[in-house]
Amino acid sequence: MPCDQTAITEALIRSYQTEGGINHLEGVDLPSKCAISALCSDLLQIIFPGFYETEALHAGNLSCRIATRVEKITTGLKGEVRRSLAHQSESPDGLDGKSHRLVCQFMHQLPEVRRLLSTDVKAAFDGDPAAGSYEEVILAYPGLEAIAIQRMAHLLYQEGLPLIPRMMTEWAHNRTGIDIHPGAVIGTHFFIDHGTGVVIGETSVIGSHVKLYQGVGLVARSLSAGQRLKGKNRHPKLEDHVTIYANATIVGDITIGRRSTLGANVFVTEDVPSDRVVALDEVKHQVRTKPTPAGAAAP
Repeated sequence: MPCDQTAITEALIRSYQTEGGINHLEGVDLPSKCAISALCSDLLQIIFPGFYETEALHAGNLSCRIATRVEKITTGLKGEVRRSLAHQSESPDGLDGKSHRLVCQFMHQLPEVRRLLSTDVKAAFDGDPAAGSYEEVILAYPGLEAIAIQRMAHLLYQEGLPLIPRMMTEWAHNRTGIDIHPGAVIGTHFFIDHGTGVVIGETSVIGSHVKLYQGVGLVARSLSAGQRLKGKNRHPKLEDHVTIYANATIVGDITIGRRSTLGANVFVTEDVPSDRVVALDEVKHQVRTKPTPAGAAAP
């Protein structure tokens, strides 16, 4: 088949006209995925100074380097926030001022994000005998990176900012395999061990000292109501000191009580009181000798 670039271009243009739901033409600028990705990387640099650098930071150059990054992030984020606000606004009036206030408020909250993340680092180190140091947790644990981005995105989500919070957590999802919606409310000392395949839905509420393993899902029931459920509680609440093992799925607006443990592979759709263990019944395995292939010597 010949590679006719003119024909390809014309076919795409026709597609833009017939499949309009996946175009964004003749409208306001949207936040840039590339810009949000860069901002996430820059934010991690000031949240964990010295861990995302190619050059060492020292007391003598710290103030200057951080000030430069704060200015860069603030300027870049204001532009993206303005685009995001313009997407939901019928008038451009006041967007510059609103963007400025929202971004400045966000930046002033970053020290509190660092305080929360310090508890998450401690929880990972204390909860994993394979952790060699706090430095190893920050450098090598994907769960911490996903939590860091979610905690920052959550601040913007709380302000009702569209698009950007979800773009931030999806950036982390792409890097870590951990999908935490920016709307989820998460307490202190949160540890996701291994992490791949973890899903935490928008209205999830997670208490303090909670530990999840890989493949855990805090998800909503699949209901035909769809968009009509927007804004309603649809995801689980985990109280303090809950532990959930690999590939467990917790479904719907239910509560897992304090200090309860859910075993691997369970599917939970009802409230679990405090101080309970939920586990599958014993699964029996059969071990038998493999048949000897034709022509092979017997063992």
